[in-house]
Amino acid sequence: MARDDGRVRTIALVVLAVLAAVAALYFGRPFLAPIALALLFDALLRPAVRGLERLRVPTPLAALLVLVAVLTVGALGVSFLQSPVRDWVRRAPQTLSTARDKLESLRRPIQQLRHAAEAVDSAAAGGAGAAGGKAAGGGPAERAAPRIASRLFGDSAAFVGGAVEVLLLLYLLLAAGDLFRRKLVEVLPLAREKRAAVAAAAEVEEAISRYLVTTALINVGQGIVVALVMWVLGMPSPELWGTLTFFVEFVPYLGAALMLILLTIAGLATFAAAGRIVAPPLAYLVITTLQNNVVSPFAYGRRLKLNAVVVLVAVLFWWSVWGVVGAFLAVPLLATLKIIADHVERLRPVGAFLGEDSRRARG
Repeated sequence: MARDDGRVRTIALVVLAVLAAVAALYFGRPFLAPIALALLFDALLRPAVRGLERLRVPTPLAALLVLVAVLTVGALGVSFLQSPVRDWVRRAPQTLSTARDKLESLRRPIQQLRHAAEAVDSAAAGGAGAAGGKAAGGGPAERAAPRIASRLFGDSAAFVGGAVEVLLLLYLLLAAGDLFRRKLVEVLPLAREKRAAVAAAAEVEEAISRYLVTTALINVGQGIVVALVMWVLGMPSPELWGTLTFFVEFVPYLGAALMLILLTIAGLATFAAAGRIVAPPLAYLVITTLQNNVVSPFAYGRRLKLNAVVVLVAVLFWWSVWGVVGAFLAVPLLATLKIIADHVERLRPVGAFLGEDSRRARG
């Protein structure tokens, strides 16, 4: 009995600790999310800073040059997309209204069939359900579209403030060089732990950098293909759809689902024939399926071997905790956890659980 009571207390403490950690992540988002983003981009941009250091450029100046180059590329991209985005935002209310009206017209025959079935049931029951059939009619469609931008980014002031915070933290991390890695090694007491920490830190940096670069290249190719296909199908602003593809595909599963929804709405608002309405989302589904099952496995190889189900769960968890930032960080955080678990003997079962099926990997 005493042993069972101790086991129950241990399980209860673990559950309470997990709940406390989730609550801390949720309420600590304004503080923790910028730090996580800065660490992620530090791993991505660190090789460029090291390349400049090899050219005898001081580390703070190298970090500044890399950040200026990244911001310049970003500014050019924003300038290129400014006109189509402004046009899309201007037409968004009319687009949503048209799509809603078409959905109402598609739903009306279904409602009529349902009312007819209810009338038959009422007649069979002696008219007892006649009043209920009239009350069960579908209500009007929602009059206001959800504020998607607010859901993703919050208000503009908070978004700009968070971006500035990430940039400042990122510059300090890049300018500090390998200081944090050296400090981490210094505080570890055992030489074995120091070697494991150095190996894990180097592998995490390499894996995250490779993942982001590879994903960006894949998304560029997929965005170009999507833009060309949307142009062939007659969709308005095909370059905008290609750019949206580039960004949303950084979020596994949820990004593709969002694109399918947006393309369906745009198809409803743009075309009248059912075949042309379903063509854009269907084409995107085919493109993203080929990318996920043919291009991505070949491009990533065996470097990022993560369980697909665990990835989906991680994306949904971080989306619920940190929103779009969490969904973007889900795979790098999961990869970091797996690499650390692989280097710590007691956590190796966790690393094996997070990895893909060994039989599939050998195949």
